[in-house]
Amino acid sequence: MTTAPAKDVWLPFAAEEIDGLPEGLDYRFWDGGREYPADPDDCAFYVVPYMKGSEVAVRPLEAMKAVQVVQTLSAGIDHVQPGLALLPAGVRLCNARGVHEASTAELALALVLASLRGFPGFVRGQDAEEWRSGFYPALADKSVLVVGYGSIGEAIEDRLEPFECARVVRVARSARTSARGPVHAMEALPELLPEADVVILSTPLNPSTRGLVGPGFLAAMRDGALLVNVARGAVVDTGALLAELESGRLRAALDVTDPEPLPAGHPLWHAPHTLISPHVGGSTSAFLPRAKRLLAGQLTRFAAGEPVGNLVLTTD
Repeated sequence: MTTAPAKDVWLPFAAEEIDGLPEGLDYRFWDGGREYPADPDDCAFYVVPYMKGSEVAVRPLEAMKAVQVVQTLSAGIDHVQPGLALLPAGVRLCNARGVHEASTAELALALVLASLRGFPGFVRGQDAEEWRSGFYPALADKSVLVVGYGSIGEAIEDRLEPFECARVVRVARSARTSARGPVHAMEALPELLPEADVVILSTPLNPSTRGLVGPGFLAAMRDGALLVNVARGAVVDTGALLAELESGRLRAALDVTDPEPLPAGHPLWHAPHTLISPHVGGSTSAFLPRAKRLLAGQLTRFAAGEPVGNLVLTTD
């Protein structure tokens, strides 16, 4: 007696809220709750709950013996990597390329402008009913270094273009040529960092980028430079960054931190010249329409037996 192939799809949204889902699959809603919606062994396509952390993302993986695709709703996959060894061989891991570029790039630009133009001080001045006029840096004529020139890095440069920057320099894992010009390899950072007024981090978190922004990286940045992190908190050595901020040599605008959430009482909260947002790079009104279009497209291809997109790796 043969067993019917698994055809359950676990979704973090109600299936009726997603236009264009193919027929012939059984849709189960699961957004990380204690109870599973069905037997994990019957799941063929698992969409990881969004922004629920690694523990939730990985929890059902060991029981998903028939899963064929694991789909994240984030650009990064670091939150599911701890569970990949639990999966059978041949499982395709896909990310959410195309979902977060607009929102994350918007926030990166907002953090740059708010930090340079002194918005945190303006807000505090408004609260205190103080008129804090002054002379503030502009983004115009600044040299910007984008570290992690993937699709989000490209979207950041799209939004920098109208601001009359002196130049935008691109860095990725390996050197290549993009439509806008050369992309340097990570090995070039020691030569590039001293020339940058603004350094924007948009690299994925993996073994090669964990702690990338450590004492040596920060020491190479020019005095007064601004570090903007819309990547992952662990890309930055928090202790090393704190030392530079507390000395007054560097500035920072951070959407992600290590640890995260940043606990009450942590010195980073009150570090000089530091602006912190609570990991909201992708959490905007742009997320749901793009995420739902991605899932409809991926599941349509899956149901038709076609290759899925955004493939990051296949387990072995």
